[in-house]
Amino acid sequence: MTTSVRINDEFYLEAKSQAKAELRSIPNQIEYWARIGKTALENPELSIEAIKSLLLSKHQESEPFEFRDGQ
Repeated sequence: MTTSVRINDEFYLEAKSQAKAELRSIPNQIEYWARIGKTALENPELSIEAIKSLLLSKHQESEPFEFRDGQ
């Protein structure tokens, strides 16, 4: 589901510039900023760098674990 929201032109242009630099779409850039802000508000003890690392690790694909029995 998508929803349209109004933002001011200055914020849009900042998002556009940052999105291009980070290879994201403008909506994905704004969502990324929103996730960082939400996480920061919920976890004031964490640094922004820690939050960025947590979000990155949460969204990275990982290889499934395979148990090997020593054979």
